[in-house]
Amino acid sequence: MQVEVLNIKGQSTGRSVELPDEVFGIEPNDHLIYLSVKQYLAAQRHGNSKVKTRAEVQGSSHKLHKQKGTGGARKGNLRNPLYKGGGTIFGPKPRFYNMKLNRKVKDLAKISALAHKAKSNSIMIVEDMQMDKARTKDFTAMLAGLNLTGKKTLYVLPDYNENVYLSSRNLPRVKTTLLSDANTYDILNASTLLMTEEAAKIFTQEDMDALA
Repeated sequence: MQVEVLNIKGQSTGRSVELPDEVFGIEPNDHLIYLSVKQYLAAQRHGNSKVKTRAEVQGSSHKLHKQKGTGGARKGNLRNPLYKGGGTIFGPKPRFYNMKLNRKVKDLAKISALAHKAKSNSIMIVEDMQMDKARTKDFTAMLAGLNLTGKKTLYVLPDYNENVYLSSRNLPRVKTTLLSDANTYDILNASTLLMTEEAAKIFTQEDMDALA
């Protein structure tokens, strides 16, 4: 798959990058994508709900009255769940919603997501952006030149660039990530996958560990 490289103004540079068919030309596996997205969303949940049992609430542990001979029901202490202020029966406890997914499954799911973007022509490659300091205005101008203003965009870098990250983090529909950190959910959630030229060239190298 041949994709031309654009400059930050949206004009062709005359260069192109060959994206390998082993990644961008495969038949996507939708079920693996489902599992990967499900795992990602589950990991975002915070199971912090917590109630106190009768062993944790405050109150005397003294038996209210003797077991027999009162003519009334048997009673334990004030922490009994039947009393106001008592413990809660079978209440929620802190928990994790994480689910296990094999590494090969996650990798193939990411490749399938990239293939989906390739099929829908939603991949753009832009020349590497050089920023001496963080300026959101400059990053916004690049998006305008590429006709991506207001669109969900995943901007993929080969290495961490603090100025680029700081320039883009305030834009609500833009997410900047490293190629190695991009996940299936982020790729599918973006309407356009915008890669720098250096990030795209990683796919042409024999060693593609950055995908993992």
